[in-house]
Amino acid sequence: MPLELVPRERRVLAPGAVHVPDWLDLDRQRALVRACREWAREGPGMRAAVLPTGGRMTVRSVCLGWHWYPYRYSRTRDDQDGSPVLPFPEWLGELGREALADAYGDPERARGYRPDIALINHYGPDARMGMHRDGDERAPDPVVSFSIGAACVFRFGNTGDRGRPWTDVELRSGDLVVFGDESRLAYHGVPKLLPDVDVPDTGLSAGRLNITLRVSGLS
Repeated sequence: MPLELVPRERRVLAPGAVHVPDWLDLDRQRALVRACREWAREGPGMRAAVLPTGGRMTVRSVCLGWHWYPYRYSRTRDDQDGSPVLPFPEWLGELGREALADAYGDPERARGYRPDIALINHYGPDARMGMHRDGDERAPDPVVSFSIGAACVFRFGNTGDRGRPWTDVELRSGDLVVFGDESRLAYHGVPKLLPDVDVPDTGLSAGRLNITLRVSGLS
């Protein structure tokens, strides 16, 4: 990873929303890439979800714990072959608790964080994510999001609608974003990747991985 002349500093994007640059070291990034590759090979693998309008998302995804498809969760991959969703690993939950404790500076709160969903999205060169909010869960716990690979513009908006005000943030490989509390249902998206930003050797051949941890509140 190139040496920053001016180190990037953590930033509060909105109440309850924090960006922590370079949170994942290179070894952890490589380990997550290896894990994601194994998850993507299992069963029907990654897919580009089809929206109710008939449009197809430009990111390809695989889920752990609960399978997300627009706009609900299931224990089976109902929009693929109906097979059981991959289990959510405990070590990934522990990583989420560590990230939450660091982002919020509250280890006591983080001890009670029990994510049971992971959405792994892979962005190719032309992929993007429109403004949306993570509102299909029934629990108010924060969302923990890791970025690996190509840099992107992450647009973090308001809780009222998809329009302004919003804040654009450059996310690079290893960055962490946590959003909860007042910002838990804020609209957010990825309008574009940034191909001219140097990428460390994570083992990811191309594009960007986004690993998002959530608490379902489902039984």
